Amino acid sequence: MTPMYETLARFAQTWGLVIFIIAFALVLAYALNPRNKSKFDAAKRIPLKEED
Repeated sequence: MTPMYETLARFAQTWGLVIFIIAFALVLAYALNPRNKSKFDAAKRIPLKEED
């Protein structure tokens, strides 16, 4: 294997996981934030909304 591939693979295996965990935590915090409840309540009613 080439040294470039090994370097990229090592980076992805270590920092890729860290970045994924941080991104997951941020999305989870956004979804569970009480300030966003009204937005999510409005969004969940969209499929039931009747169009004229």
